[in-house]
Amino acid sequence: MASEKVTACCEALIDKNLTISFAESASAGKMSYEFSTVFNSGRILIGGMVCYHSSMKEDLLHIPWGTIEKFSAESAEVTALMAQNFYRYINSDICVGLTGLPTPGGSETDEKPVGTIFIHIMFSDKEIARRFVFDGDQESIINQAIDAVAELILEEI
Repeated sequence: MASEKVTACCEALIDKNLTISFAESASAGKMSYEFSTVFNSGRILIGGMVCYHSSMKEDLLHIPWGTIEKFSAESAEVTALMAQNFYRYINSDICVGLTGLPTPGGSETDEKPVGTIFIHIMFSDKEIARRFVFDGDQESIINQAIDAVAELILEEI
């Protein structure tokens, strides 16, 4: 069952007749799933793409070669390109890109610790980019990130 924040976001999207799509990495499809569990989600959810491995980001989302090597797969720059490029190809009003480090073993550093999540949201007339650092285990970090996306969308619509 979706969180209260995701439910509120979906209900607002339904009320405003807005659609949404997702380009997910760290959340590995869970964001799309959470939004799909809300009543009448078929009216708003266009779908999503899970691009967990760098090759998917480069091959399917057209992240320019060298960008991931320069900034890392879990970076604001790559997240922005994921959202922007997916938004160009998918007919939805809102497109969310999400990457990050819910577990050790990625590009974590002292400045970018485990728990760092990057979110980039495309709207028809603006873009929102945010960086968060969440505490907890992998599932908790992803759930907090999904709720953050819902909150950001609610603030903008």
